[in-house]
Amino acid sequence: MSCVLCESDGGLVVARTPQFRVVRVTDGDEARRFPAFYRLIWATHAAEFSDLSDTDRHACMDAVTEIERVLRSLLAPTKVNIASLGNVVPHLHWHVIARFDWDSHFPAPVWAGAQRDEVAGGAAARLALPLEAADAAVAQALTC
Repeated sequence: MSCVLCESDGGLVVARTPQFRVVRVTDGDEARRFPAFYRLIWATHAAEFSDLSDTDRHACMDAVTEIERVLRSLLAPTKVNIASLGNVVPHLHWHVIARFDWDSHFPAPVWAGAQRDEVAGGAAARLALPLEAADAAVAQALTC
């Protein structure tokens, strides 16, 4: 069976370690509506979090936590959503999404229906700093 996350990066690569890569979602409605949408993708094909060793589970969650910390400190979101669904792509990955009270779906999940119109001029324009700066800070936090 093919796996899109084994065959492609799954987004713009922000950081890569031997254990995982972190990407920012750059295509489709998700990227337009939720510009600070990151994914931590485990390097080896594992379907479930419990498939990882204790050491790898800790490393994975430490990285997810660092991404959240960077987004909170730089972008001051209303909330950060963290999810690992894997129903469509059975390859372990975590979504880390900065959410704002002005985003089109807040407070509903990003996969629910819109609660209001999208931000005029694009949601990325409302962020406290350019996405490239957030990308660089995420990369620095994870590769130091």
